[in-house]
Amino acid sequence: MKTAVLVFPGSNCDHDAYHALKHGIGVDAEFVWHKQASLEGFDAVVIPGGFTYGDYLRSGAMAKLSPVMGAVRRFAEGGGPVIGICNGFQILLEAGLLPGAMLVNDSLRFVCDFVHLRAGTDRTPFTRGIREGTILKIPVAHYQGNYYADERTLSSLEERGQVVFRYCDQEGNVTRESNPNGSARNIAGICSEGGNVLGMMPHPERCSEEVLGSADGRRLFDAMVAWLGERPA
Repeated sequence: MKTAVLVFPGSNCDHDAYHALKHGIGVDAEFVWHKQASLEGFDAVVIPGGFTYGDYLRSGAMAKLSPVMGAVRRFAEGGGPVIGICNGFQILLEAGLLPGAMLVNDSLRFVCDFVHLRAGTDRTPFTRGIREGTILKIPVAHYQGNYYADERTLSSLEERGQVVFRYCDQEGNVTRESNPNGSARNIAGICSEGGNVLGMMPHPERCSEEVLGSADGRRLFDAMVAWLGERPA
């Protein structure tokens, strides 16, 4: 079981993801430079957070043009599991692998804190076994995490079960006060129609061990491992 951790100029959460996978979960993880045009031999792909290309133009706008993103698209179209975290989510949006866009936080401030998420579906490789309604404690760290889509797209995401996480309070109530960035309908993460591509602003790799204040993020990577273990060769 081999996981690719993509590295772009400006990535800064790649080592966090690598550590969580390699030393926390115990899977084989490998850094993949953005100029590599193939993902052959990998079973899963992690697009980590950071500030690719210094967020020039828009967050993820330059990274989507890197050769590796063509390989990511082919990997996803083949049903492979892909998770984009924070800047990785922004890249997936810019590349058109997920619908919508990211705006600046409505507070116009960088947000760095733990938040609570309510799981909305267990049909992705990363939420397998995480029942709908489960509350997770996971940190965020972003300036452009305000998810936006038009009403038609938002309704489609709801109807197709593509809203994977929503910001909520400790009891699981989805409220305006629990939304750290103004994201539409408190959306913190969405998946592709097929469910194998997940984008989320919170950082599961930063809470994969109790010493970090929460180990809830580990549940996503454990789910990925279990899903891959059951997937036909």
